[in-house]
Amino acid sequence: MHHVVLHDLGTVPYDDAFRLQRETVERLQSGGKEEALYLLEHPHVITRGRNASGSTLLAGRDLLAKRGVALAETDRGGDITYHGPGQLVGYPILQLEPERKDIRRYVTDVEEVLIRTLSEFSISARRNAAHRGVWIGDRKIASVGIRISRWVTSHGFALNVNTDLSYFSLIVPCGIENCRMTSMASELGRSVDMHEVKRAVVRAFSGVFVREVAVAPVGERIWPDRKIPAREGRSVEERVSVEKEVRRA
Repeated sequence: MHHVVLHDLGTVPYDDAFRLQRETVERLQSGGKEEALYLLEHPHVITRGRNASGSTLLAGRDLLAKRGVALAETDRGGDITYHGPGQLVGYPILQLEPERKDIRRYVTDVEEVLIRTLSEFSISARRNAAHRGVWIGDRKIASVGIRISRWVTSHGFALNVNTDLSYFSLIVPCGIENCRMTSMASELGRSVDMHEVKRAVVRAFSGVFVREVAVAPVGERIWPDRKIPAREGRSVEERVSVEKEVRRA
């Protein structure tokens, strides 16, 4: 069984999270064993991936500044996207095992994590044959943008939970013309508890990637009583023991 350490980071500026990912990737590529799952939110930021074109950013710098939105270039795949408060961002930093060394499979697995997560909230989501990410009908609820270097993953997904969708009007989301964005709050007609979503993501992640999730101290915010194992069937004592083992690795 592989082990991954969950870090619930709260709100983190994009550049800081980008640097943290790079450091974690470098440790794994240099022989380290500690995989990580970072769950966080970003302050308002638009990021442009390696495949972004100049035509997908619809707002000038003055309008971005007026709305308090930063602009960042990044090394993930994909086009342009928006991150902001109320959106759950996940960055899995994994050393893919031999049978998982398939880029399409990895993206599909990340989508599966989100589909399973949404199902816990009675939201029926699916893939789209023409576009990556997770969809509800013709509305996109989650984006996936990744980087894999020497079979170590970085970047990941952005799930709209309580996101202010008006910010997507500043871009052509993911470079998809006439793309309609939605959120869990919009679909359910109510605000959604972000901690509940994080717990659902971790359960789905553990199942899809067949990994035991150990909770780092900062992650105790989403398991405050430490009584909810990330994977069914393992006691609290066993999980805490695993966490200590992972930290010593």
